[in-house]
Amino acid sequence: MSRIGKKPITAATGVTLTVSPSNEITVKGPKGELKLAVDRDIKVELKDGTIEVTRPTDQIRHRALHGLYRSLVANMVTGVTEGFKKDLELVGVGYRATVTGQEIDLALGYSHNIILQLPKEIKASATAEKGKNPTISLESIDKQLLGQVAAKLRSLRKPEPYKGKGVRYKDEEVRRKAGKSAGK
Repeated sequence: MSRIGKKPITAATGVTLTVSPSNEITVKGPKGELKLAVDRDIKVELKDGTIEVTRPTDQIRHRALHGLYRSLVANMVTGVTEGFKKDLELVGVGYRATVTGQEIDLALGYSHNIILQLPKEIKASATAEKGKNPTISLESIDKQLLGQVAAKLRSLRKPEPYKGKGVRYKDEEVRRKAGKSAGK
């Protein structure tokens, strides 16, 4: 039996969960509303302030979906109550980021600036303090979308192993390689 799927999700105060007949879950909270289409075999129920996810059989497919949907619903509940945040750091000489509304303008050492349009569900801010690397903070209630946008930003200039230059997550550790050894 799935250990993750068995754990009940505690619904915080102010969170309402509705399940439509077509098995679509809607979670509303103080920060917003999220929807998820759930597989028809998986059942999601709200009982006494806790959310329970159950599966009909022990088939491999049902076992796999059980833990998946429990995690997705738990992330939705956390998102509408607290929200999620990711910080990215730009390491390199001349690397800059400016945020204007839903657009990020990045200078990452290419011959041109990269302008990236953000989804409306994501709030971004950029800071550049003297003596520190510029940082980009992304906030959203949708964990999956936030991770996808952060990964897209990182893919524009991945951290390289020799000097460590590039876009990285704030808590990411880049494995460094030794350069060429001097002549013998």
